[in-house]
Amino acid sequence: MASVVTVDRAAARAANSARRTFDTMSSGRSAVLRPESCTAYNGGMRLLRFVAALLALVTVVTVVTAQEQAPNRREFTIVAKDHQFTPNRMDVSQDDIVRVTLRAEGRTYSFAIDAYRIVKRVAAGETITFEFRADQPGTFDFYCSLTSDPECPGMRGTMTVKGK
Repeated sequence: MASVVTVDRAAARAANSARRTFDTMSSGRSAVLRPESCTAYNGGMRLLRFVAALLALVTVVTVVTAQEQAPNRREFTIVAKDHQFTPNRMDVSQDDIVRVTLRAEGRTYSFAIDAYRIVKRVAAGETITFEFRADQPGTFDFYCSLTSDPECPGMRGTMTVKGK
């Protein structure tokens, strides 16, 4: 007498899969995993690709921003002699680091830029060096601020700071 058995299709697939795994293990052959057929694997790979692309984008934005923010260094050697600054012009860009080496020849001089609150004094035959950030765009006069020498106020120069 034949018996009739009703089998659920999902249960049958699971049983066949388990049987294939067992058969593979018992025969000594290696099992081959096909990741493209695994939904969890595909979802994970999509997430991994998205995270990698996002990380690359953040890296590019960070590098570009860092390059925009990195200040240039501008160096000037100014000689104060015979009541003149040589050179009497400095051209820089906004946010540049300006390094001034000031040398006085013949007598004591000073160097002042009011907008940047810079006032430096250098003795005859001496050299001083100072730095500041040119953070304000515009044109600024620099001058000798010594009041003891009547010709000093006529010593003038210009610093032009080009805005971003």
